[in-house]
Amino acid sequence: MDLIIADMFPESRLHYPVIFARLFGAVVLGGLIGFEREARDQPAGFRTHILVSLAAALFGILSIEAVHMPAFANDQQVRIDPLRVIEAVTAGVAFLAAGMIVFSRGRVKGLTTGAGMWLSGAIGLTVGFGYWPVAFFATITAICVLFVFHRLEPRSTADQAKGNGSDS
Repeated sequence: MDLIIADMFPESRLHYPVIFARLFGAVVLGGLIGFEREARDQPAGFRTHILVSLAAALFGILSIEAVHMPAFANDQQVRIDPLRVIEAVTAGVAFLAAGMIVFSRGRVKGLTTGAGMWLSGAIGLTVGFGYWPVAFFATITAICVLFVFHRLEPRSTADQAKGNGSDS
């Protein structure tokens, strides 16, 4: 039984409270961006942005831990490169974000939502790697862009008559 418990809580480079704080931070910061998307009734909203950010943070944390895993320390054939994790997350989230972009009735929709998902992934990785100030700054900047610039964005007469804005 001790072996099972030891396997469930292995030694880690990062202390578990730090790991959990980073994951929670990714949830909060991704959720802030998702909240804006949800408020605008976009298809990828609160939960989607949280999950993207949380997953990216988890990949970041795993890449830090994998570099320091004792099983890989003496193996000359195993080469772990954290940059590959960033590339993989970027590609995976870009795939999801691209699925949000549609061309309908002569208009492109979903660009801002797709970009928000991509940014949530980047913020999740940033928190996962432990760069909290950078993640906070990126989140605040994103919220300013989404809320403030939405107000400044010109709208077509047809959209104003219907009460709709652009994709935003």
